[in-house]
Amino acid sequence: MKSARSSSAELSVASLHAEVVELRESGNHARAAAAARRALAYVEEREGRSHPDVAAMLLELGQALEATDRWEDARHHYARADRMLRLHARTANRDIRRLQLKAARALCGVYRALGRYRLADRHGRRAIALAERSFGPRDLDLAGALNDVGMLRKYQGRYPEAAPLYRRALGILRGAGLGESADAASVFHNLGGIEHARGRYVRAEGPARRAVELRTRAFGSEHPAVAADIAALAAVLEARAKYGEAGDLYKRALAIFRRCSGPGSYEVSVNLAGLAGVHQANGDLRSAERLYRDALRIQRRLFGAQHFDSALTLANLAVVFWDRGRHREGLREGRRALRFARAAAGPRHPITRDCESNVRGMIAAMRILRRAR
Repeated sequence: MKSARSSSAELSVASLHAEVVELRESGNHARAAAAARRALAYVEEREGRSHPDVAAMLLELGQALEATDRWEDARHHYARADRMLRLHARTANRDIRRLQLKAARALCGVYRALGRYRLADRHGRRAIALAERSFGPRDLDLAGALNDVGMLRKYQGRYPEAAPLYRRALGILRGAGLGESADAASVFHNLGGIEHARGRYVRAEGPARRAVELRTRAFGSEHPAVAADIAALAAVLEARAKYGEAGDLYKRALAIFRRCSGPGSYEVSVNLAGLAGVHQANGDLRSAERLYRDALRIQRRLFGAQHFDSALTLANLAVVFWDRGRHREGLREGRRALRFARAAAGPRHPITRDCESNVRGMIAAMRILRRAR
């Protein structure tokens, strides 16, 4: 029988953990990170630095930091938790095995965000294997791991492999009666995203709208996760030339992210670039240039100039330069974007090929202009 003291300690750890989760899920990530640090210090003092409860708090802290664009700090905490949990590699304890799975998923996600796709792939496949081996084919964390690897396949440009992973994840959620949950919204978001990436814009719109509907029902209209769904829908509508609605949605998402995450957050940069694309399509090249520059400034601060997102924004900015008649500047920046995209994602990635096509088109056009003179 447990002592009253140990039961009280467990209750205290559980309540601290619940507080962190509640703050994180409500979108209050800065307070969640502060609460996670307090909880981590408390558990380390009571249980020692290698206890599985410490790993659980490290994972919570990492998630809160990741939500505030501190990916490298998050990676550090995830990696520490993972190393700690590997000491229990042969355990039969299901709680510890669940933590091992969550650590692998967390590392998959953070390495994807950092553009380190090979490491993300290793941990993503490990998460799927852990889930299948330890918890079976209908486990909800398996659905999450499948969704994680589907996202990675999109970033890798391996589009045909992503959709089956998403559909399998959605099947697990539906089997558990969660087909209209916030977790299902994440899968619908990604199903819309992969169809968008493949140029199937009509097929993308339905899942994208479904994600907004489900997440809004779960969290309300002002939650940052809803804003991410709104931004994804805006990108689909932009591709379908529904520029008015797309622009309104980008602005709505920007307002939420600026309030929740600050003006220099990653999600703000994504929506600035999206809104720039709307202005570009409408012929307002001056506004497009300003917005792309603002987005690029944030992305370079967060990731560096050679990150995939930075390369994509630079490629779009190069086209704006060209369309404004600044041909040398457009070609120069287009070449830089192509070089960075090749380094980040490889020469066969669809975005890399688009960058290459843009550069070839600019070179051909400049030759024609020289001959005309």
